[in-house]
Amino acid sequence: MNSWEKLQKSIITCERCPRLREHCQTIATEKRRAFSDWTYWGKPIPNLGKPDARLLLVGLAPAAHGANRTGRMFTGDRSGDFLFRAMYETGFASQPTATGRDDGLELIDAAITATAHCAPPDNKPTPEEIANCAPFLDSTLNLMPNLKGILALGRIAFDACLRTYKSRGWLSPGPKPSFSHGALYQFDKAPFLLATFHPSQQNTFTGKLTPEMMRNIFETAKAHLG
Repeated sequence: MNSWEKLQKSIITCERCPRLREHCQTIATEKRRAFSDWTYWGKPIPNLGKPDARLLLVGLAPAAHGANRTGRMFTGDRSGDFLFRAMYETGFASQPTATGRDDGLELIDAAITATAHCAPPDNKPTPEEIANCAPFLDSTLNLMPNLKGILALGRIAFDACLRTYKSRGWLSPGPKPSFSHGALYQFDKAPFLLATFHPSQQNTFTGKLTPEMMRNIFETAKAHLG
């Protein structure tokens, strides 16, 4: 078992947050009627993609009936459909949809991780739960030798990235980077940090985040990967 596989296993078997573990297991037992014939994953969700990727996406947390059901990041919900279509159209994914772990989806020069690897009640992990998951983000960065850029999906992920950048001594002197859609920060000896609104239904259904805006974010990332 290599280091990436060990990290994946340590994520899947994590029990650091009792509230989240109980919630995920309850959802996996009760299920949603539309998915009553599914055997829910119900465990923490591992990273998606390969460690040799140059771009890392950092999301918020798995959806209760999405990744918590399918066992794969952004798979089985509308947020994932929105995200993967943009990734497919810009060359970062092999197909525009993600329905299950065996659907053939492969990421291209990209990987996906999360601020919290368990589905939280109301999609809101606590600061303590986010802190419990922070070492997984740090380990993920350590195992990506070709990493050139990080794309933060939403403000919570962006703030988590900033804390990691600070702990690694990556932040440049001066004002703290602030979150806004399309904000791009470049550093001398660290991956660039790019921000986008999260592809949640709250943002995509209201038009706050459009398919064109999401594609443009990935085009920006591609341009800065070199």
